[in-house]
Amino acid sequence: MQPRDGPGLALRLPLLLLLLPPTQGPAAGAARFDPTWDSLDRRQLPAWFDRSKLGIFIHWGVFSVPSFGSEWFWWYWQKEKIQKFVDFMKNNYPPGFKYEDFGPLFTAKFFNASQWADIFQASGAKYVVLTSKHHEGFTLWGSEYSWNWNAVDEGPMRDIVKELEVAIRTNTDLRFGLYYSLFEWFHPLFLGDQSSSFQKRQFPVSKMLPELYELVTKYRPEVLWSDGDGGAPDCYWNSTGFLAWLYNESPVRDMVVTNDRWGAGSICKHGGYYTCSDRYNPGHLLPHKWENCMTIDKFSWGYRRDAGISDYLTIEELVKQLVQTVSCGGNLLMNIGPTQDGTISPIFEERLRQMGTWLKVNGEAIYETITWRSQNDTVNPDVWYTSKPKEKLVYAMFLKWPTTGQLILGQPKATSGSTEVKLLGHGQPLHWTTLKVQNGIMVELPHLTSHQMPCKWGWALALTNVM
Repeated sequence: MQPRDGPGLALRLPLLLLLLPPTQGPAAGAARFDPTWDSLDRRQLPAWFDRSKLGIFIHWGVFSVPSFGSEWFWWYWQKEKIQKFVDFMKNNYPPGFKYEDFGPLFTAKFFNASQWADIFQASGAKYVVLTSKHHEGFTLWGSEYSWNWNAVDEGPMRDIVKELEVAIRTNTDLRFGLYYSLFEWFHPLFLGDQSSSFQKRQFPVSKMLPELYELVTKYRPEVLWSDGDGGAPDCYWNSTGFLAWLYNESPVRDMVVTNDRWGAGSICKHGGYYTCSDRYNPGHLLPHKWENCMTIDKFSWGYRRDAGISDYLTIEELVKQLVQTVSCGGNLLMNIGPTQDGTISPIFEERLRQMGTWLKVNGEAIYETITWRSQNDTVNPDVWYTSKPKEKLVYAMFLKWPTTGQLILGQPKATSGSTEVKLLGHGQPLHWTTLKVQNGIMVELPHLTSHQMPCKWGWALALTNVM
């Protein structure tokens, strides 16, 4: 298949600035941010991100065709030659079958962006992040820089990114975000640069930077989730130059949020919010906004046909992750992996809808909250706190309903005649007493049958006027 015509002059001109090596000192013109970490790190994160608390991550690509072991299938099979991956190919595909041959099999035959959007809306999430390109290099849009290895020219023959963007922005109140892998495992230009210890920069100049520019200008993501530095420093990627353009000139400059994966050594140090590592959940307050990106499937980001029921987190475990993360100032980015034909498997859909059911009752204790002076109760380790100071509210989220019907809270300092305690979803004021031996209160929970419970899997008390 012949490649489509290259980008026009209007697209190429802004790239000239992006492709230059990073400069020292102020950028030309009246740009708000210079292409230096010192300047870029001072940018305030758009407020919508902290208020949102919950996002959905979607790992989807050609790796969804073998759907075995991990989304790193190509690397484990061809590079590391891990035996179970080698055996899988030997037992299921003819000799000479290449990873590229999976491309036409990535059909997305049953992909319905509106159905996906409905599920994500029902989950209670406030933003979604789709893998526009993973380390395999296959783009889910018709990238001008990935000829014949993209979803418009191969496999689905559809612009997956556009379809989901339109569905999300038309049918939901979620923000639309995109994941993008900087490097590609086996791209010859990257391998050539790597062999020069990244003194050459052919890959970012010819592929990565123009592709990122195309992605941002065409789809206007409000989250740009960078990943995969390939061991190369940020100066190789010209990350600071790109981010200065993103924050100063791009069509999403006022609302876009970015993460911290912009080159070797930048993670948990530079960028927008911090991710620090996959499945990062420190359990304590951090001085910088952070995100816990994690998977419902405990072992893989992409869909696995070989996954068993015990490989998936239960809704109780997911609620606990959300409660802990938000109490410590983070957002939760909860990942699913669709199948190669574009369906979201029932177990993923069930988990998302269960989370939405829980948030319909307890969302008041999650959305638009801030951290309290204590994140985790000192007496009851299954209690986590958030707050809304303007409303004089503190929320105590507890994951186990006490068999005695009495919940001990060691942190709140209550005042008789002023403090009020309610169970979200129940509404009636609850009786409480001050603990005599130590600080804190004991709350008399209502006597409810299982059918009368406002929710399952965790509950929240709203405490008014406590210190």
